[in-house]
Amino acid sequence: MSAPVYLVACVGQKRPTPARARDLYQSDWFKKARAYVEAQGGRWFILSALHGLVPPGRVIDPYNVTLATMSAADRRAWGERVAAQLAEKIGPRTRVVILAGRLYRDPLASWTGNRATVPMEGLGIGEQKAWLAGQLAELRDKADRAAQLDLFDLLPATENIA
Repeated sequence: MSAPVYLVACVGQKRPTPARARDLYQSDWFKKARAYVEAQGGRWFILSALHGLVPPGRVIDPYNVTLATMSAADRRAWGERVAAQLAEKIGPRTRVVILAGRLYRDPLASWTGNRATVPMEGLGIGEQKAWLAGQLAELRDKADRAAQLDLFDLLPATENIA
């Protein structure tokens, strides 16, 4: 099975000047979500209320648009646009992990179907940040253990003397 693609919601707190999307969003939540998905090593995109599906390396201007202020019809249209963008970028069976609230998930539900997972569903912002911090700590611990095993493999082999 192929690695999942991660979808991370945009946030309101942004740099005041154009930047790569991964660097534009400045909230603590976004920084933790970015660190988490980058530590996973898979592909990821940002769900932007203005731009739709945004690769993290694309340079964009700061903006002040949110799905919360859009009408239901506008959110549906946004979801259709993002679903079309996703269809161009990933395969029809690719698993999707969504780090976003309902306003961003619901318009995509018919496209993502049962291949989507939402690991922080039902958690408040503080709980989400704690979950992300815990996941990052766990990933760091795994990396540290792997590095220790790599060092062990570099030790000179001793011969058995009978």
